Amino acid sequence: MERGSDSDADKCAICLDTIQGQKTLSCRHSFCTECIDSVFKVKPACPVCRTFHGVYTGTQPEGTMAVTRGWQCLPGFENHGIIAIEYRFPAGVQGPQHPNPGVKYGSTSRTAFLPACEEGEKVLRLLRKAFDRRLIFTVGRSATTGLDNVITWNDIHHKTNMSGGPQAFGYPDPDYLSRVQEELCLKGVTDDT
Repeated sequence: MERGSDSDADKCAICLDTIQGQKTLSCRHSFCTECIDSVFKVKPACPVCRTFHGVYTGTQPEGTMAVTRGWQCLPGFENHGIIAIEYRFPAGVQGPQHPNPGVKYGSTSRTAFLPACEEGEKVLRLLRKAFDRRLIFTVGRSATTGLDNVITWNDIHHKTNMSGGPQAFGYPDPDYLSRVQEELCLKGVTDDT
């Protein structure tokens, strides 16, 4: 079959079969109604172009995000102060949206750092939006410790050290601010959404 032929246009990119009960999104991609509805229950984004259709809410447990500012400078941002973000989560019990409903998880806290420059302030605004949408953390298996039923990062990278470079989750890392904005965008968090 030739790419781009009419029969390709009649195929659902999710089930790879002929489209049944066609539903076309505003991004102009079409799917079986049942297929796209099941995808949207997990994440309201087009599986083809990743355009968000609605607001994506994650599975982050209840917690707090506090911001403080300091005079110290981060390597690579010597002319700017520092923004420190403190995330705190009390112990709790996993809900139906987590991998093991009814199983307890422990408390945790994490501190992350941003430069107090214009782009750092923008990233802070986006991180606040992501936190409010419960997207920054989740409950599951820790990639670092291998432990199950713990609060873990959820694919939005943070700098948890002020120095040491990328290998130590610190600065300098000249591409970090743009990379984290791309990660936030993939979760539907932008200035516009």
